[in-house]
Amino acid sequence: MSRIVLYGFDGSTYVRTVRMLLAEKGAQYDQVPVHVLKGEPRQPEHLARHPFGKVPVLDHDGRRIIETSAIAPYLDEVLPGPSFTPDTAADRARMRMAMGIVDSYGYAALIGVAGYHLFPDFIGGRNEDARRQGIATGRRVLEGLMKLRGRDAFIAGARPSIGDFYLAPICFYVALTPDAAEVFAADGFAEWWERTQALPSFQATAPQLG
Repeated sequence: MSRIVLYGFDGSTYVRTVRMLLAEKGAQYDQVPVHVLKGEPRQPEHLARHPFGKVPVLDHDGRRIIETSAIAPYLDEVLPGPSFTPDTAADRARMRMAMGIVDSYGYAALIGVAGYHLFPDFIGGRNEDARRQGIATGRRVLEGLMKLRGRDAFIAGARPSIGDFYLAPICFYVALTPDAAEVFAADGFAEWWERTQALPSFQATAPQLG
């Protein structure tokens, strides 16, 4: 199998999603840093990889794949090791719903809250109204995801899935803010968060801050 090359820096939540999957698979790969906060994805070199200047980007086996929603399932399918796609159609639907919810509603709200405190320049400066809206929307997202999880250990079943890997890196940043308790006040979230933080892949991929 040809070498995996992952473009993106460790601070990106979506890059961490892919890195968590790679860690769970025990896969070897090369990582080429592309620093979002320094504007590097907008440079011509990276725009040639991703026309919209996003990370991550994956090169593997002569293929270039963009968008985490394509990269993570691809790697889960082609790499040996345990699968992080649920076995049943119903649970696969839960996983995909979680991915879609994070992409469409969760990322902007939760990163908006985290960015207000941790990297305001990345979100265009501190806006108190946007922060309050982010807290409300972010909590609603978590409430929906925990309802989707039900009584299972993870979002789409008894084992972690790509859906969990989508959400956890964003929650990592929210947890560093004084708004965490308010955002995380969703029934069932605390036990999911404790369980997910204990995953070796989550611990092994923590970004270096500062």
